[in-house]
Amino acid sequence: MNKKIAVRLLAALGGKDNIRALEHCATRLRVVVKDDALIDVDQIKSTDNVAGYFLQSGQHQIILGTGLVNKVFALIQQELDGELESAKGAAYENMSPFQKALRSLADVFIPLIPVLVATGLFMGLRGFAQQLGFEFSPELLTMTQVVTDTVFIFLPALVVWSAFKRFGGTPVIGMVLGLMLIAPMLPNAWDVASGNAEMLSIGMFKIQGFQGTIIPALIVGILGANLERWINSWMPSVVSLIFTPFLTITIGMLAGLFIIGPVFNIVEHGVMVSTESIINLPMGIGGAIFGGLQQVLTVTGLHHSLMVVELNFLSTIKINPLNALITASMAGQAGAAIAYTMSLKDKKQKALNYSSIVPCFFGITEPLLFGVTLTNSRVFASGIIGGAIAGAFATIMHIAPSVMGVTFIPAIPAYLGNGLGMYLVMIVIGMGSAAMLTKLLVKPTSNEAKMTVALDK
Repeated sequence: MNKKIAVRLLAALGGKDNIRALEHCATRLRVVVKDDALIDVDQIKSTDNVAGYFLQSGQHQIILGTGLVNKVFALIQQELDGELESAKGAAYENMSPFQKALRSLADVFIPLIPVLVATGLFMGLRGFAQQLGFEFSPELLTMTQVVTDTVFIFLPALVVWSAFKRFGGTPVIGMVLGLMLIAPMLPNAWDVASGNAEMLSIGMFKIQGFQGTIIPALIVGILGANLERWINSWMPSVVSLIFTPFLTITIGMLAGLFIIGPVFNIVEHGVMVSTESIINLPMGIGGAIFGGLQQVLTVTGLHHSLMVVELNFLSTIKINPLNALITASMAGQAGAAIAYTMSLKDKKQKALNYSSIVPCFFGITEPLLFGVTLTNSRVFASGIIGGAIAGAFATIMHIAPSVMGVTFIPAIPAYLGNGLGMYLVMIVIGMGSAAMLTKLLVKPTSNEAKMTVALDK
């Protein structure tokens, strides 16, 4: 069955000679071709188990769902001769500067998500155990804190490391620069803020550590990687091994502590204050805004920009209110999609829609969005309203875990001992309200068909 899907898709893409680059994400096959005119979109859409198709930044993206996409990718790759280009690199050629910036931002932060997820889930389990009456001995509590606190203590170093890796620098140099931002010899940022320490005065400059900062670390990483590449371009090879790291670390450290850190710390503070102000608008208005529009950001690709804000929440206040709002937005779209699908007459289309809906419950909404709700503007709008209602409830009830990167069902352990009941109620509210609106607003036709959504971001 998988072999037939792979063969049919390869033919629809113009044959193996037309494939320029190939990769996949959690749910989608991403293909860059040499000649778009050879693409048979109808054949792609009519292939069994294909939940949707769209064109994004020069990539033909075929939604297959989790699990299946890996198998089909491997089978198509077996059919291809020779080495292919990086699909990511090929896609970059078709992006605007803003789109490239967003993609680069995602490339920096996505590698950090697994450790943040693991840490957040462990926090949830510890809180749940304490609610059940389990008492941690001081020694055991210390051991749990090693698991939960280490990643946040060294988060700036991880960000600089990842940025160096993404922008072509030497990752270990990035790690060292990141550690310098939080060096124990410098006054701790938290102690300075609480009045327990004073900033270090060096001439006209006052410096401190940058514990818990994200944007300064990101800028240090980006500029440091480019600085290293520039130095390496003119440094004689015979001394490059010594002087390229020396100059990169020295200049990067001075710029980071004296210029980049202080300036972008102010920028970061402004971003956080603005975001918190919106979220804390009265009567849940802020939550309604985020809950309603987050999936709109997903459609446009702008949702990656929220990762900086989420990381800042976790590193400063140790909770992430955006996590619940993202799930609220997903719940709205899920409820609208389910109600719409239940009303369809075409059994094949219903089965296809349900296969697109299931990944949403595990935090992957693209199949649902591009395969179901975006095919009918009223369905999508109902999902937005449902997400807004659930988002308002989330902010009013102060639902916020200590995790990012996981949503819906996979996020449940993070809410153990931390408002799990309200989290589940929020999901029910989002799905229920969106489903009712869909029933009221949408009248399906008898000949429902899949729709291609073409987005040229």
